[in-house]
Amino acid sequence: MASKQTVLTQEGLEALEAELENLKTVKRKDIAEKIKVALSFGDLSENSEYDEAKNEQGIIEARIAEIEATLKNVVIIDADSLNTERVQHGNKVTVKDIEENDVRELHIVGSKEVDVKHGKISDESPIGKALLGHAKGDIVDVETPSGILQFEILDIGK
Repeated sequence: MASKQTVLTQEGLEALEAELENLKTVKRKDIAEKIKVALSFGDLSENSEYDEAKNEQGIIEARIAEIEATLKNVVIIDADSLNTERVQHGNKVTVKDIEENDVRELHIVGSKEVDVKHGKISDESPIGKALLGHAKGDIVDVETPSGILQFEILDIGK
């Protein structure tokens, strides 16, 4: 079965690569040391430090495997070649919530880069999915769990 491709910006790729490097070089050594110390306590059947360290090791190894799988199937968004005529992955879109009369800038990114606090929304989210393919001046209806929202696209940037 083919793996799903992951869309990332260059910034997102660099962040994932840095996290992977940190997990492999720093976190693995830290957890190995924790396991070594816990083993020195003796009886493993009642050694909560050992159990905790092994659980943490499992979490770290799972995250490493997840990042490596993501990096094998990554598609990088080339910011220089972004079109600003219609919303696509990687665009920064200035929208106005018509009901709230609230203007905000949203950066359409892949699901691995979502950071709502910084305006990075997934291309798979209701708003991100609805904005894709639309042009400046379009009114976009977005179906959300709380009802239909309407956004006017004020600007599309790189």
